[in-house]
Parts: sequence; structure tokens; C-alpha cells
Amino acid sequence: MGPSVGAREAERGARAVLDPVHFDYLAGGAGDERTLTGNEDAFARRRLVPRVLRGPGPVDLTTDLPGVRLAAPVVVAPTAFHRLAHRAGEVATATGVRAAGGLLTVSTMATTAVEEIAATGAALWFQLYLQPDRAFTAAVAARAAAAGCRALVLTVDSPVRGRHARDARHRFTELPAGLVCENLRDADGRVRDLVVDPDLGWDDVAWLGGTTSLPLLVKGVLHPADAGLAVEHGVDGIVVSNHGGRQLDGAVSTLDALPAVVAAVAGRVPVLLDGGVRSGTDALVALALGADAVMVGRPVLWGLARGGADGVQEALEDLTDGLAHAMALVGAHRPGDLGPDLVTIP
Repeated sequence: MGPSVGAREAERGARAVLDPVHFDYLAGGAGDERTLTGNEDAFARRRLVPRVLRGPGPVDLTTDLPGVRLAAPVVVAPTAFHRLAHRAGEVATATGVRAAGGLLTVSTMATTAVEEIAATGAALWFQLYLQPDRAFTAAVAARAAAAGCRALVLTVDSPVRGRHARDARHRFTELPAGLVCENLRDADGRVRDLVVDPDLGWDDVAWLGGTTSLPLLVKGVLHPADAGLAVEHGVDGIVVSNHGGRQLDGAVSTLDALPAVVAAVAGRVPVLLDGGVRSGTDALVALALGADAVMVGRPVLWGLARGGADGVQEALEDLTDGLAHAMALVGAHRPGDLGPDLVTIP
């Protein structure tokens, strides 16, 4: 399983057109990148055991997630600095996502303002870091809501920043001239630095949920005990994620962590998987092991780099078409028909 030929070709194509410093920032992970590669390896270890003669008929991928109904259980993950990949940045990404009928999770670290991204008409969630200045955090969340974002996605796996060897080798420490994190502008127009909060706790999650009417998901959960605590503190969804291998090197792959998290949640809120999904078959494996949807990050960035909005649309449609095709071949009509009996490790 793992990356399709298309995914590999897309990454090679992106490498060919991007500044090597920027490619390595987007592609790289923490430390020796064991977790980065482990996310894909976890899918490569799985094999499918299809059912036959079940007459599944046309495949229906329709999926309900907090604040939105989607044509397929695929969400674009929050990733920073899209204007490193393409001059139109997040606007091109959102345009491609809208054309594909998808959902984009806007990053706090976007190089385009959330209002400008929302003007494309794409369905949006907004990813948020809790800043030590809680009033500023609440203002950013309110700004996202005012722009039309359907939910907040709180990243909780970053009490400190990951250590990236590729960035250190290139001495990549700041954005090129003219690029800033537009969603970190305060009321005075000043762009604030992102400050990770090492003192973040579950009470802060509950506080954020109390400041907004939007659904709140937490992203960065790997331990089933944390999944249970998240539900107890009122979240509306959980994203099983190791930050794409960019935080703790050596962390468990998200696919390997998924079944225990799903068991702990016990259907009380949706569970999404983020990390290592490179094909429709990968998405099917994650859904079969209990995910309600998957997030994809780097494949979308490679499409953006190669073809702007059209490249993003192509990447998403390739993945969702691949998912529908694989579902037909395993005898499933809807994502809910998928179960762990369809997946094995030889």
C-alpha cells in the first residue's frame, strides 16, 4: 500500500520546481525523521482482505463532520506557509479545494489572511495554537468565526517546537521578504510571533470551547487516555496526529495509534486520522480501522507547487476517486460498511 505512483511523481515534480530550502521545509520532519517515514510505513505494512459478491452498487462517500457535510471523508490538513509552494498560496489551495468539493483547514501560520481565503468560497476549518496571551487567542478565534470558518482545530502536541535538521542545515529561520503569518496580526496591525505555551492544560481546552460557538476539535492526540480526557472536556472531534512527523521523532505512527483512540472514544465524537495518507487505498485502511475521515497535507502541497489551484484539485480528486474505487473492490457501499476485518498485517 502506501504512496501511489501518482503521489511519488507529484512529490518529485514539486521538488523539481521548488527552492530546495523551501522544499525541505515542507517535506521534512523532526530529528532523524523516523516518525515522518513511519507514518507511511504503517500503511505499507497493511494488506486488504476484500469481501466479494456483496453487490455494493454505487459508492456513496458522503460524510458528516463538525459544522459541515462533505462529499468524501477527506479534509485538507493545516499546513503553514503555502506561498513558499506557490505565489498564490492559500488562495490557490482554497480555490482548488472548493473545485474538488472539499474542506480546507486554514493554518494559524498561513501566509494569507483567513478573510482572503474565505473569499474563495471554500468550506473552511481554522487551526489554532493557544497563545499565552489568551485575549489574543480569543480574538484570532473570533476572527476565524467571523470569516465563516465552520470549526476550530486546536493543535495540542506542541509545548515546544520540533527540531528540524533540514531547516538547521539550510539555516532557514525566517520567511522570505514580503511573507508573514497574516493570521497573527493583532488589532493594531502588528504581526505577532507565534509563542507555544508549555503550560497548556485541559482546562485551557475547556476555556477555548467556552469562548466560541464553533465546534472544537483537538489535533495531536496519540494516547487513548488523552482521547478520553478530550471527550470529557467537551471537544467535538479528535484528530489522531503526530504533526506529520514534525514534533517528536520516534512517536508512534498515527495509523498504529488509531485503533486504541477509536476504542477510547467509543463513537462519542468523530475521530480523524492525520499522517501518512498518500492514496485512496490508504484512506480506506484508515476508515476501516475506525477513522471517520482522514486529513491530507503534503500531497496537497505538492499539487499546489506543481499546478496551483488545478494541482490541488487534481490531488484531492485523485485521492477521493481512488478511495471510491478501492471501496467498490472490497465490497463496501459507504464508509460505514468498512471494518477492521478488511485489514491485516501479514
